[in-house]
Amino acid sequence: MKNIYKIVGVAVLGFMTLTSCDIDEVGDLNGPTLENIIDNSTKGDIQDLVGGILSDMRVRLGTYYDDVGVIGREYYRFSSSDPRFTSDLLGKDKAVLDNNTFYTTGPWGARYGTAKGASILVQAIENTSPAYSEQEKNGLRGIGKTIQAYELLLNLNLTYQGGIRADISNPESLGPFIGFTQSLDAIEALLVSGATDLSNAGSEFAVNLSSGFTGFNTPATFLQFNKAISARVAAYQGDLSALSGYLTDSFLSLTNSSDDLAKGVYYVFSADGGDLRNPMFFALNASTAGVRVAHPDYITDIGATDSRRSKVAQRSSSITSDGLSGDYDFRLYTTDVDPIPLIRNEELILLYAEANHISNPTNAVTAIDLIRNAAGIGAYVGGTSPAELLNEILTQRRFSLYGEGHRWIDMRRFDRLGDLPIDRVGGGDVEPDDVWVQFPIPATENQ
Repeated sequence: MKNIYKIVGVAVLGFMTLTSCDIDEVGDLNGPTLENIIDNSTKGDIQDLVGGILSDMRVRLGTYYDDVGVIGREYYRFSSSDPRFTSDLLGKDKAVLDNNTFYTTGPWGARYGTAKGASILVQAIENTSPAYSEQEKNGLRGIGKTIQAYELLLNLNLTYQGGIRADISNPESLGPFIGFTQSLDAIEALLVSGATDLSNAGSEFAVNLSSGFTGFNTPATFLQFNKAISARVAAYQGDLSALSGYLTDSFLSLTNSSDDLAKGVYYVFSADGGDLRNPMFFALNASTAGVRVAHPDYITDIGATDSRRSKVAQRSSSITSDGLSGDYDFRLYTTDVDPIPLIRNEELILLYAEANHISNPTNAVTAIDLIRNAAGIGAYVGGTSPAELLNEILTQRRFSLYGEGHRWIDMRRFDRLGDLPIDRVGGGDVEPDDVWVQFPIPATENQ
């Protein structure tokens, strides 16, 4: 059995948290406990399972965001205890990405653990006593399939052309690795199947969801979340027609109020004993023991009156580590219990602009202006050719979705990784930094 199935303890057992040091310590889950959950669950077990799945979605989340945020040159991650954030992730000199270290195996394993928990949910509801109604089963299937698809997508974001194992239904006979295009198709198919389930799930779920799903905690509203994730997948596929269709059925709202832009589904955190806190929060002016520092280009490129400058905060003094320096702290989250978005309306508005930038530039500009006006920088006055509009959309995605895990992926999908800055240019026997295209397949996949 591959190691990706040795880390699903929280989702399977219904616990609420899992710390990073537990990831490699979970035992064989193909024993009686797993069988009992699949073959002989109570409704209380199912509620615990759902709670565990939603909690597990947060495990190694900070590592995932550091992976994509550092490589995407959104910020530096300084850590005096671990130089790999500034060496491996930035390709310092001859450093390369390691297939057998925390930044590769940690988020990969955590996402597969949650995906497996969601798969178990879909199986377990068939043998629950007392039995669920068919509508209730459909609702639970829709939750499980949507979460599974989302988790698989995050891993595909890392390995890209290396692909993923999309078929994880049988721990004893995992599906093969499939390529990027096939993986996206499989994820979309899972979302479509989940959407069908949600459409036939009645008006209420048989379980409670976390507060991060406030406003999306009924089958009809959770379906809108499903369609929003499907829209993101369609954008990655380059299918603008499908993107438009999914957006129509999502929670897209073409207004620019701050509340409306923030509307979405979130990871939630708390200071309760044993729970997880926001891993992306550091106090202002932290030392190199642990700090995220905005890439200098963010400050250089964003306008002086742009309200999105508030996502960073000027330090009391500059900070330097490993030949890199910064004057501004990453400040997207101001406390250690702030929620982190899975997806929100501001992204959907920009996806709407992307869907229309070739066929209907007027609609694209309307969406762009919603974002620009919300940021206080006025209407767009540039050209309306597809290339010009795409440039503007990518610029607004950069600032609006800063630190939310998108820039590296955006630059890659439009073949613009070469536009990302090289911070250490090398010289003599020292090679310049690299901008990586993808992470290697984790070594744990070969064990």
